Amino acid sequence: MNKLQWVIILKKRFQTKKRKKGYIKYFVYLFIIYLSYQIIMNYFNNANLVTNNEDFIKALMTNSNYHMKYEKSSKNLVSILTRFITNFDINKPLTVLEKNIVFRDKTKTKTTINNSDNNVPVEELEKISKHINDPYSIKVENPRIYIYNSHQLENYSNKNLEIYNITPNVMMASYLLKDKLNKLSIPTIVEDSNFIEFMKINNWSHKDSYKASRFYVIDAINKHKDLDLIIDLHRDALTHAVSTTTINGKKYAKVLFVVGIENPGYNANLKLVNKINNLIEKKYPTLSRGVLTKKGTGVDGVYNQDLSPKIILLEVGGQHNTIEEVLNTVDAISVVIKEIIGDN
Repeated sequence: MNKLQWVIILKKRFQTKKRKKGYIKYFVYLFIIYLSYQIIMNYFNNANLVTNNEDFIKALMTNSNYHMKYEKSSKNLVSILTRFITNFDINKPLTVLEKNIVFRDKTKTKTTINNSDNNVPVEELEKISKHINDPYSIKVENPRIYIYNSHQLENYSNKNLEIYNITPNVMMASYLLKDKLNKLSIPTIVEDSNFIEFMKINNWSHKDSYKASRFYVIDAINKHKDLDLIIDLHRDALTHAVSTTTINGKKYAKVLFVVGIENPGYNANLKLVNKINNLIEKKYPTLSRGVLTKKGTGVDGVYNQDLSPKIILLEVGGQHNTIEEVLNTVDAISVVIKEIIGDN
């Protein structure tokens, strides 16, 4: 091989390397532009997100699709990359401290408290859920419906919401149902007194929840003489497949009615529940899991239903249901309730 051939070969190799460097530089520029775009979009997306339960409820009341912004933000490339590479979530700076403090509790998990009848320490409940104040605590004259939660800290899925300090639970469902009913011209109130604090003061445990809520229900009945319906709203402990149904392309958290038959007058409560359940089955097939009567060891058996024939215990979904699924159910239930109690 002569000198000229070597020169030609070296020249080609040099041009190839130069071309490759040009491609690399081109892709680097593109990546920087794309990353900058993602950072800017991430900033504007997060700028519209609230970071507490009360404001989150308000946002849902005005825009039922508001929760989808959190899902979109969680899928942002910047968040995904930083979480994958460093286990640091830019939306939650405290993860830097948590990662480097070796004495933190490694055993702490986001386990979900299950059945309403479980004897669970209040301290465990408070690790995964929070008492939520009424975001619209306005005076309602002559309420027709009173909603309360004997188990205020029963939680729903907080996927995409946890890092924003938002913990959906049955109190949130109650406030959303109240809003829907009031918009349907049915005056409704929700009990937002802190039952957990009340139980702590009396040195009671979770099994005393119905004893605690009883005080508030009696007070509500004495104050409001024209109540047509009293709802104790809970959530059940189920797999997502069992607690969820799809109707016309929308996912709903399924409902279940519970009647305590250790209440001497339970037949009146059962009659009311069956009336509501039958209408749900007619208007929203597959939404209801039916009516469950309970008595015996390990359950309350009365559920404060002895206080009034108008008291019902309603389970909305389970621990794996999203706030979207719960909200869809709340929409449906509010329509059914309006039809049941009418315009009397």
